[in-house]
Amino acid sequence: MKQVVQNYKSGELAVLDVPVPGCKPGGVLVRSAYSLISTGTELMKVSEAGMSMLGKARSRPDQVAKVMQSVATNGVPATYRKVMGKLDSYTPLGYSLCGVVEQVGTGIDDVKVGDLVACAGNEHALHAELNWVPKNLYAPVPDGLAPRHAAFGTVGSIAMQGVRQGEPQLGEVALVIGLGLIGQLVVQLLAASGVRVVGADPDPVRCELAEHLGAAACGDPASAAVEAAVAELTGGHGVDQVYLAAGGGSNQPVELAARLCRDRGRVVDIGKCRLDLPWNAYYEKELDVRFSRSYGPGRYDPEYELDGRDYPIGYVRWTERRNLACFLDLLARGSVDVEPLVSHIADFDDAVETYQRLKDGDLKAVAVLFRYPEQKAEAGETEEAAAPAVAVPAVKRPAGGASTPARAAKTPVRLAFVGAGNYATSMLLPHLAQRDGVELSTVVTTTALSAANAQRKFGFAEATTDLDAVLGDKSIDAVFVVTRHSSHAELTRKALLAGKTVFVEKPLALTEDELAGVLAAVEESGNDRLQVGFNRRFAPLLQEARKRFGARTGPASLRYLVNAGRLQHGSWYLQQGTEGSRFAGEGGHFIDTASWLLEADPISVYATAAPGNEDLQVVLRYPDGSTATISYVTTGAPGFPKETLDLLADGKVLRLDDFVRASVYGSKRWVSSRLPKARDKGQNAELAAFIKAVRTGGPMPVPLESLVATTSATLAVQAGLAGGVPVALARTR
Repeated sequence: MKQVVQNYKSGELAVLDVPVPGCKPGGVLVRSAYSLISTGTELMKVSEAGMSMLGKARSRPDQVAKVMQSVATNGVPATYRKVMGKLDSYTPLGYSLCGVVEQVGTGIDDVKVGDLVACAGNEHALHAELNWVPKNLYAPVPDGLAPRHAAFGTVGSIAMQGVRQGEPQLGEVALVIGLGLIGQLVVQLLAASGVRVVGADPDPVRCELAEHLGAAACGDPASAAVEAAVAELTGGHGVDQVYLAAGGGSNQPVELAARLCRDRGRVVDIGKCRLDLPWNAYYEKELDVRFSRSYGPGRYDPEYELDGRDYPIGYVRWTERRNLACFLDLLARGSVDVEPLVSHIADFDDAVETYQRLKDGDLKAVAVLFRYPEQKAEAGETEEAAAPAVAVPAVKRPAGGASTPARAAKTPVRLAFVGAGNYATSMLLPHLAQRDGVELSTVVTTTALSAANAQRKFGFAEATTDLDAVLGDKSIDAVFVVTRHSSHAELTRKALLAGKTVFVEKPLALTEDELAGVLAAVEESGNDRLQVGFNRRFAPLLQEARKRFGARTGPASLRYLVNAGRLQHGSWYLQQGTEGSRFAGEGGHFIDTASWLLEADPISVYATAAPGNEDLQVVLRYPDGSTATISYVTTGAPGFPKETLDLLADGKVLRLDDFVRASVYGSKRWVSSRLPKARDKGQNAELAAFIKAVRTGGPMPVPLESLVATTSATLAVQAGLAGGVPVALARTR
């Protein structure tokens, strides 16, 4: 299928061939009929992409701050790869469309194949021939409403949410500053609510259009006309509400709002304009400044948008989906008219030219629609305690051992990737793409564009959203599972049953049942070729430090401080209901490193936590009396190193400082270089060992028993927190 994309680094716009998205549970696959260009938001994004790197940085200081924090935590090389990987990727455009349901996912019963729906979301209602849309981001189109009008649903919901934030009442007077697409819709919604409206915009054509659509008067904000209209309609008191629907860097809109608003009036920011509030003016009138966040309650809440968990109507009357349905109803009943806003309808194939004309100013428009091929055809056009114990599952190996036949020396190892997110594209694929004897065969993702990006950047032969086809391809030697945590165990199980060698990023499993399912697949298939991405044991600096430390004779004491830091709001790591706790997701890294250094698997786990279970202390006991204490904290200083480790035994100390420097104190002292080229946490060496095992058929880099023991210990942390006592890791093999 085709999709409109943009490269934020170069500014390039393209209509790209990408895989068809899969129809996941909880949503529908929609074939687009019309999609709407947001002439404000999208053109701002297009313009930013055309800036120099310095210009991009100036326009997004929030992102610059994140980059600087990443440099402090991960170092310059890793941060550079991550940032450039994001910049030099195709990103989607679009967020408002109407289309026909082509496939219905499980759990959906309110629409059927062939139904017309309006769709929302900058990840789901894209300028693309097909989109997968979750339940709370689509709404059925009322009978008789034209598809091109229903395509306005999302921007209509944005305008509606802004109006709701202003709480207009019958007979009031409102001022709308900015009469672009959103402003024109705000004017109509206010007029439909019994509010008299004054509009302000420097474009006389837009002013005339707003008056045609219900505004009492409109004019240039720099002229006296707007102030005179407000004075006449309000008896000199000022408007009850001001709606800021303008963009740009001028502070004129907020100054005008203060001047023309009545005492204790309301100012609602809908657009993205400068908000340098003049303190005296806003204080003296005690103005109520409010923000309108996108389409309404539910926006940016993954449980609402992705998981389909609605808010009870008694508590949240107007959600994203209810706003969308309400706007469609107003359109169907003629209370709002979007036809006069349609300045141009372009064929979808002409998308790049259309954006360029809008950017250059050759096409002056309030609203532009893309029409998809099916619509052209229809129009006739061309086209331990009372102690609980957690049993570490026994590993039942297939008869004949773990090795597989060696490959011919010059035959490349063919790899498939399931998932192509940030970690895969910044920490794994750059190493594999440069490795001789490796062929990147297929990348499979649930979203079409991420697969297309990975194919373009790393040279995959194919990109698809069809997992079954990949697992059924006998020419593929190994499958990398690099998806969200909740899917790891099931995808690993499927790949093992398909006879593939599997590399799965941590964690292997989030529950004991998931772990048991993976091991059942090993037993059923006779395939135990599995590696989990515990890369730190492969880090060259730590490998060298362990060698320098030498063998030990007595028990050891290990302390591992992980300064994990706070997660950004909206991170999927915070979705504990589906993705597990943070420690369940990444704690295996640290347990595996400790067990590797101590050369044994733990026999018990004790865990305690600060309120909220974010800051953890985990104590592991080992058969020879050694102990490892892992302090996993989120409340430390961001500038402090992320990982520090001390190992003490036999009168010796090994010290690791965030994979930047290591030292060993004993009869002689060894200190590594102070200035390594980069923080190397072992990914490259880990991948080399994995590829060697696949190519030669030799043992996997880490024994399966060790992977299982580490996973069981990680899972036991949650049981230990719940019980408040040590959890024995009972061996059953």
